[in-house]
Amino acid sequence: MIRVAGGAGALDVLRETATVELILDTVLLVAGVVTAAIVVAVPTAWLVARSDLPGRRLWAVAAALPLVIPSYVAAFCLLGFFGERGLLAGALGVERFPDPTGYWGALAALTLSTYPYVFLLAQAAFRDLDPALEEAARGLGQSRRRVFWRVTIPAVRPAVTLGSLLVALYVLSDFGVVSLMRYDSLTRAIYLQYRSLFDRTPAAVLALVLVALTAVALGLELRARTRGRLWRSGPGAARRARPVRLGRLRWLALSWCAAVTGAFLVLPAGVLCYWLGRGLALDRIGGLPWNEAVNSLGASGLAAVAAVAAALPVALLAARYPSRVSRALERLSYAGNALPGLVIALALVFFAARYASPVYQTLGLLVFAYVVRFFPQALSGVETAFARTGPRLEEASRGLGRGPFATTWLVTLPLVRSGLLAGAALVFLSAMKELPATILLRPIGFDTLATEVWSATQVGAYSQAAVPALVLIALSAPVLWLLQGERSTLAEPG
Repeated sequence: MIRVAGGAGALDVLRETATVELILDTVLLVAGVVTAAIVVAVPTAWLVARSDLPGRRLWAVAAALPLVIPSYVAAFCLLGFFGERGLLAGALGVERFPDPTGYWGALAALTLSTYPYVFLLAQAAFRDLDPALEEAARGLGQSRRRVFWRVTIPAVRPAVTLGSLLVALYVLSDFGVVSLMRYDSLTRAIYLQYRSLFDRTPAAVLALVLVALTAVALGLELRARTRGRLWRSGPGAARRARPVRLGRLRWLALSWCAAVTGAFLVLPAGVLCYWLGRGLALDRIGGLPWNEAVNSLGASGLAAVAAVAAALPVALLAARYPSRVSRALERLSYAGNALPGLVIALALVFFAARYASPVYQTLGLLVFAYVVRFFPQALSGVETAFARTGPRLEEASRGLGRGPFATTWLVTLPLVRSGLLAGAALVFLSAMKELPATILLRPIGFDTLATEVWSATQVGAYSQAAVPALVLIALSAPVLWLLQGERSTLAEPG
């Protein structure tokens, strides 16, 4: 813990060796998780969106489902499986097992919880890519490999970079995983400093450092995303690309998808089922959390609709009316996802208690907190769709006498529908598992599945925590199934 005297200045805190180590450890964790998420998500997204992989709709849903597992639950599951006296040690008959905490444990838990951000956006980009671009390159004599690296990858780069940005911001703001895995990062240090009864200047300085890292992440994402974009200059072909035949590589592709699903979905779900089985055997399980499930669905659904509705004009301004103001507005919109939910919730509690008491502890304030927290996720989905859709069709509609509102309703919205759905799904699933904002802002008696999971795990009642955690996964699966069902259906060869 960083310690300074009460009158110490910010520069003194920044010069501390411990501060430099915290920054380096945080950057190292962000870089590791982003890299791991891309390595896992992009090949999986290509397989389910562009190949003839058997059961690709099922694999698409299974690959996205880890998004509904709260990061702290993922950490609990990894500790319960790989930790000392965990399930693996018991199965192998080993009394002591290597400690899974630290950097690699935090990286594994955060990758499990965040790679679906890249997967969902990359899958939408692969699916909606105009096949005429690749066909034109092939007609010019380019090989399939060169077409993939020179046409396909640049076309989906905006989606991958936006997903990577969401992953980076999530890691910067995470507190549960780094605490459970005992990995020193800025968020954990800020929390410990705020709990201190001494000078809290270090906490404020570290919070500003966290904001600065957020600005760096936004700048890197903007530079990578603007290196080149591909979109249609005309109407294009109203069809989807033919699935690529895997041939002998089909079994290798199936093995890859099975490994990803097994490591990131089956393993944590299996640990939860084990805890559930132990609870049933010991008669420690009560009824199903019906009221909590209804509360989670209602609040998350409202947040998803509100966030997408708010993101649409921002994305439209940035994509169709580029200027310094619109770009600045777009960049600032991503800052909310880097702020820990606890910080946003405390700010809203202070504001509502002092200046807007009628909305204090109301469902509306809770939904507003969700929108502020997860607005970048809705914006990323809409922006990805705009990045793949040129303005020519809208200009043609205006040239034929359609007004701006009619053009938006009849032309723009159908073109970006997949992005709207992807953004809404990201917000919905993230709001379902949001914990700090829910605890502080929920109305009295308004319990959710996330709060039930946390309450049980806080007292070590893992068997009781397994029930709402599994219900959370079960309720989120149909949303992903419907979304993936529309997005994963590819045109079959004629």
